[in-house]
Amino acid sequence: MDLFRKKPLALPQGGESKLSKTLGAFDLTTLGVGAIIGTGIFVMTGVAAAEHAGPALVISFVLAGFACVLSALCYSEFASTLPVSGSAYAYSYVAFGELLAWILGWDLVLEYGVAAAAVSSGWSGYFQGLLEGFGLHLPTALSGAYNPDEGTFINLPAVIIILLISFLLTRGVKETARFNAVMVVIKLAVILLFIFTGIFYVKPENWTPFMPYGFNGVVNGAATVFFAYIGFDALSTAAEEVKRPQRDLPIGIISSLAICTVLYISVSLVLTGIVPYTSLNVSDPVSFALRFVDQNMIAGLISVGAIAGMTTVLLVLLFGQTRLLYAISRDGLLPKSWSKVDEKTHTPVRSTWLVGGIISVLTGIVPLDRLANLTSIGTLFAFLIVSLGVITLRRTHPDMKRGFRVPWVPFIPLLSAAACGYLMYNLGRETWIGFLIWLAIGLVIYALYGYRHSKLHQIGRNNDK
Repeated sequence: MDLFRKKPLALPQGGESKLSKTLGAFDLTTLGVGAIIGTGIFVMTGVAAAEHAGPALVISFVLAGFACVLSALCYSEFASTLPVSGSAYAYSYVAFGELLAWILGWDLVLEYGVAAAAVSSGWSGYFQGLLEGFGLHLPTALSGAYNPDEGTFINLPAVIIILLISFLLTRGVKETARFNAVMVVIKLAVILLFIFTGIFYVKPENWTPFMPYGFNGVVNGAATVFFAYIGFDALSTAAEEVKRPQRDLPIGIISSLAICTVLYISVSLVLTGIVPYTSLNVSDPVSFALRFVDQNMIAGLISVGAIAGMTTVLLVLLFGQTRLLYAISRDGLLPKSWSKVDEKTHTPVRSTWLVGGIISVLTGIVPLDRLANLTSIGTLFAFLIVSLGVITLRRTHPDMKRGFRVPWVPFIPLLSAAACGYLMYNLGRETWIGFLIWLAIGLVIYALYGYRHSKLHQIGRNNDK
């Protein structure tokens, strides 16, 4: 059994792509900002400040951002060298072989799927709050995931937004990018409004004590707010739809991450300066901070921005999930029909509706309040493998053309892997158990289906004949 058979570099994508090349550097940057800024900044900031970091939340964001910047450099090298759909899955197939590629692909299925389900639940909460501001109320049975004790049976708004975004994704990637750009402008305007309004209400005494839970609290906070950075890696799943991937992908990945890191640091400083950190454990900390200083109208606008922000996150997560399944299916590790591309829209319609259907069921029925950390561990694992993959490919294929090169190899990739591993270590036991169970399920699927149906396996059998 050859579990570590590698894709040939000459044709890493498994054949000629049927996807349409329409995206440029600006499209990728807005997709990146759209993917990153959402639930993390509008929801997770309060939890991280109140329970872990206190006013030192700004350092937590710096630490998490540092780990992401290192990983982004590694992603940029791979994306510019192997511009194919599938992100870290496709890179690992070339660098490490099929088994690890499958494990990583299965891990990314968890990351994108659970993240989208969790974000859609947050979207539903903000949307229902906005409706209540107009005196409208959904029936209790339709307002939340299944919980008979509270009288909720299905989170209808979350289901509807997932299905609507799935429909948009089937219309074409350019249409998706245009819609995303509009939503990104709205949420950036709202975040800047919060910063420039809130700065006048900052009380420096709220930053004391600055590190109430010690440095361990800051690190735990970094592991928690890492969820806020998830998304930039999804850009690399769009590689086959980028006009000049060797140039545009590194620009999109690094610039979107830089923009978001600056905004996160600014928001966390203003947020903890307005409200004592002990009062921030609420579902809408950014809006809450403005209500705290009687800026209720602007707080309402923040809610609109939060809805726009989460919409773009869902858009990019579902986009990344469909392109990932497209790549895995095309390699034969999942059913071939999932990689079928519509001739008119040049999108994988079947896998898009498959993803949308499954996630809408999850978010509609299953309570997902504890899954942010499960998403984080899946992402950190992918980042760690990609970082090590840069070192491996530099040694095995030193002369291949690279559109972008990580500086100071192997130091930077090793530092990236160590930072990701450290953040993984600081996630809880329940998170690790859930992660390992998911990987075990993936190995069973590979043993029963993927190994025998793999394209490389079929090629090997034909060659033996």
